[in-house]
Amino acid sequence: MRSRRIVMTILTFILASVLVLSGCSKGKSDNSSSSSSTPSSSSSSNTSSSSGSGSGGSGSGDSGGGLDPRLEKWGLDENLRFKETRKIKVEVYDRGNDNGTPPESNFYAQYIKEGMLRDHNVEVEFVPVPRWTEVEVINNLLAAGEAPDVSVTYSYPTIQTYANMGGVLDMAPYLEEAKDFLPDLWDLLTDDNIYWNRDPQTGTIWAIEARLAVLNRINTFVREDWLKKLNLQPPTNLQEFENMLRAFRDNAGLLLGADADKMIPFSISFDVGWRADHLIASFVPNDITDKDMFVYGFDDRKFLYPNYKEAIRVLNKWYNEGLIWKDFSLYPAGDPTEDNLMKAGYVGAFMHNWDYPYRNGEDGIHAALQRMVGPDAAYVAIEPFPNDAGLYRKFLSPPIDRKVFFPATNKEPIASLLYLNWISKEENRLFLQFGEEGVTHERMPDGSYKSLVVTGEKIMNSPNNIDYTITVNGIKLSDPDLTIKSIANGYAGVDKRFIEIAHRITTHDGRIGKNANVGEIAAESGMGPALSEKRDVVLNQAIVASPDQFDRVFDSGMEDYLRSGGQAIIDERKAKWEQFYGDKTNLD
Repeated sequence: MRSRRIVMTILTFILASVLVLSGCSKGKSDNSSSSSSTPSSSSSSNTSSSSGSGSGGSGSGDSGGGLDPRLEKWGLDENLRFKETRKIKVEVYDRGNDNGTPPESNFYAQYIKEGMLRDHNVEVEFVPVPRWTEVEVINNLLAAGEAPDVSVTYSYPTIQTYANMGGVLDMAPYLEEAKDFLPDLWDLLTDDNIYWNRDPQTGTIWAIEARLAVLNRINTFVREDWLKKLNLQPPTNLQEFENMLRAFRDNAGLLLGADADKMIPFSISFDVGWRADHLIASFVPNDITDKDMFVYGFDDRKFLYPNYKEAIRVLNKWYNEGLIWKDFSLYPAGDPTEDNLMKAGYVGAFMHNWDYPYRNGEDGIHAALQRMVGPDAAYVAIEPFPNDAGLYRKFLSPPIDRKVFFPATNKEPIASLLYLNWISKEENRLFLQFGEEGVTHERMPDGSYKSLVVTGEKIMNSPNNIDYTITVNGIKLSDPDLTIKSIANGYAGVDKRFIEIAHRITTHDGRIGKNANVGEIAAESGMGPALSEKRDVVLNQAIVASPDQFDRVFDSGMEDYLRSGGQAIIDERKAKWEQFYGDKTNLD
């Protein structure tokens, strides 16, 4: 941890130096460049007016037939094409998929590049960032002054940290002045997501929130064929789930034959908070208030929620009974070892992303399992963990996803906004999500989309190409019914029954998070990665501890977490809540 802090100090110094040099050279830029990056002084970052009517044409500011003066200033013609070619760099996640394609230059990357050059005279260069270490990598890129012009991360505290050091552009004035020319971005995100992070006191917007089109999050999966083979019903409570895991362990010979010694009743990874989410949620009191969810909700794995420890105690018991994969803590994010164990047929149950076993077509877990084991082998989603009110509670995200931001080194904010608008336009977005008709999908008689098995250059590295559609995660068609049908049809080679069950369960009894917008929490600045690492260490060590050492290991780890910045965040969040909401405990 000490070495991490030293590295971050060095990176901060580098960032400061880069920003100073950038500031010194700004005045030497040509007029065209500076006009593109400087908003009108009359723009107000605190205005939230309705979207204008501008699209690909002259925009709502056109009066008397002349070219809108904003377009003149930005170097755009009446069709929103730059008179001189502009260049931007855009972040794209690299998932390192088996049989995947280079994310910076594949078929879909070329579609975007050609479209942006044709429609706006903007050259796009994609910068691949490893998906599973994206927070660390974007930290390093920001510190070195090398972050792409259009950057994306799941970590808002990372953005806030560098914004405080002058390393991130305030998007508010650019969004406000260019709003008339961004109709597709506004239609997709609406004021809610665009202004989600607007500081209530300063009006700054360091990042806009992508739309989470479908709130599906996590599911608990079990081998359906194993349940049938052991004549077991899907478990509906914790005790039944435990009994099922023991039955898997005790019948390893029947279920796996000569590979009985490879039996893993329940699999989990080092990311315990995500991979045990449904179990953890069942221990949180049903009457937890919005205030407590905010005050103790800094950690995205809900590490500070009440009764969290008791859920981890259950995992400790399972581990010591031989019910959990003994090597779960050894493999980092993105490592394929666990997936390969599932594909080989050794894993009985696990929790993961709501559709995890059905992803990636022929390279996915479902297809591999059926090839290796047989056509009846499959994972099915179940609901086994009721809470104290008898509800199968899921804590769901509000309709926000990745955070899209512009680093201070971005000299083309208008071109960057036009990029976001372009990928938000429905026809472009749907092509990226579904690809070519007859090749990657077919249209069903009811109008829904059905995905086809794809190999080669037109394979998608992520579900529905979410790594390119950075303003939306999930399918969002104009017809909600067609959206649901298309989701069910979106897994080539998978019986849609499995998708329909998973889709129904993942949000059942869900509680959607609310936006308690209190502005910056200074204590969070720079703390995200360090505290997340501490959390993971605590949880991993607590699970593998002997039962008589569990309390000592968990409690000492929690104390260290709180001393290392967690308590300061709790205190500031509590004070900010009371500043803005007084004695209210729940939001409207």
